[in-house]
Amino acid sequence: MREAHFPGRAPIDAYGNGGFRFADMSHRGSLLLLPSGIYGWEMAEGDPLSVEAFRRVLEEAAGIEVLLVGTGKDLRPIPADLKAALRERGVASDPMGTGAAVRTYNIMLAEQRAVAAALIAV
Repeated sequence: MREAHFPGRAPIDAYGNGGFRFADMSHRGSLLLLPSGIYGWEMAEGDPLSVEAFRRVLEEAAGIEVLLVGTGKDLRPIPADLKAALRERGVASDPMGTGAAVRTYNIMLAEQRAVAAALIAV
C-alpha cells in the first residue's frame, strides 16, 4: 500500500466521520499538514503523543513556526519531552481539539503563516 501524500498545502474543507476533506479529495484517518505536503498519519484518538509519532514534523521543523495539534474530541496536553523537542527546533506547539485546530490552521494558512498541523481524526 502506498503512503498517502498530497504534495501541496491546502485548507481543510470538512472533518468528521473519521476523516477529512481537502483539495476535492477525502482521507480516512489522521493527517499531518506540513510545508512539504499533507500526509496520512497512523494516529488514533488516545494514542500516545510521542516524539517518534511526530518524527516527520521534527524533520521539517525549519519551515514551521507554529504546530497546531488537534488531539481529537478532547483537549490533551502535549507531553513535556515532545514539547521540548519541538521547542529545541524553534517550533511553538499548541494543543486543542481537532475542530479548533482545523479552523485555526485554515486561518493561519490563509494568512500565509509558517503553520503546520497534526490532526487526529474524529
